Amino acid sequence: IPAHEWQQLQRGLVQRVTALNRFLHDLYHEQEILRAGIIPREPVLHNPQFRPEMVGLDVPGSVYAHIAGIDVVRAPLPGAAGEAQYIVLEDNLRVPSGVSYMLEDRNMMMRLFPELFREYRVAPVAHYPDLLLETLRSVAPSQVADPTVVVLTPGIYNSAYFEHAFLAQQMGVELVEGQDLFVRDGRVYMRTTSGPQPVDVIYRRIDDDFLDPLAFRADSQLGCAGLLDAYRRGHVTLCNAIGTGVADDKSIYPYVPRMIEFYLGERPILANVPTYLGREADDLAYMLDHLEELVVKEVHGAGGYGMLVGPAATRAEIEQFRAAIRARPEHYIAQPTLALSTCPTFVEQGVAPRHIDLRPFVLSGKTVQMVPGGLTRVALREGSLVVNSSQGGGTKDTWVLET
Repeated sequence: IPAHEWQQLQRGLVQRVTALNRFLHDLYHEQEILRAGIIPREPVLHNPQFRPEMVGLDVPGSVYAHIAGIDVVRAPLPGAAGEAQYIVLEDNLRVPSGVSYMLEDRNMMMRLFPELFREYRVAPVAHYPDLLLETLRSVAPSQVADPTVVVLTPGIYNSAYFEHAFLAQQMGVELVEGQDLFVRDGRVYMRTTSGPQPVDVIYRRIDDDFLDPLAFRADSQLGCAGLLDAYRRGHVTLCNAIGTGVADDKSIYPYVPRMIEFYLGERPILANVPTYLGREADDLAYMLDHLEELVVKEVHGAGGYGMLVGPAATRAEIEQFRAAIRARPEHYIAQPTLALSTCPTFVEQGVAPRHIDLRPFVLSGKTVQMVPGGLTRVALREGSLVVNSSQGGGTKDTWVLET
């Protein structure tokens, strides 16, 4: 990515994440954007990711999404004349993953092709763990001078466990599971060989539902009983905050450009993909009439699951989705099929083009910052537009040139 393109992309990402954080603060406080009618109440307040427990709770710096992974594609904008541009495909604000592969891909490329890094001015990404730790420490409870940070993992059977352990090691902080933590007198402590140690910031890689069995799912063995109480008292910071998922729901995605204009008074730098909402009658009629041309997604789906790529689907798959959409239209959105950019990729047949997207990681604390690059995901199957690793996708090193 040339330097001038990255600068523009970075400005757009910072703008977008700033607006999303403003939205989350507003949603759990005054709800001005709902009262103004900019976003309808129904898909927000009845969203399963909306957490009433967060209403009125002040979080440090009003930052909810400390780590955001924004999925970006490069393609011509449907219905608009002009060349390919960077378009936001999806916002990931809950527990976005993949940054460890960005770092490991770079390490591997530098080992295999050191001469390329001598010849080209490729911006570094190795300082991401330092920025991450700086961000986490900056949002510690205000009364804490030297905060203790931990990474909370569901454990070794989680598909992203490598990343949890890698980031904890790179930051020099403890990797803990729920059983390693306990709450006493409204404070969170970590069990250590030298006795209990207070914990001030938890970089949690566990979904909301499993964080605290006293507040959410009573059968959860992954979280820490009493964690929500300690959080509400302001004795610990959770990164990302509980309830951020409502802002990255696919039914909320179409309204992000309006958020930018409402909260920041600016025009969006990065475009959205035109999106049809199943709960809107006119949009639903268009979706049902054009399933063969559209990409259809479940609003709460993730990982490439619950998705129909119309041009690549069989007639049976299309009819199955048609029935599902008719039964629960509010659970689906649809978008035009994008002509995603491709990258030369080494596959069994040799070097061939494969479709890619990019997930830069935006860190929000006292400031908003990011490393120049991100996780490039590649659809390894010929013609496929699904880049998710859970669907057979791979990753690539991402070069942002300094000049």
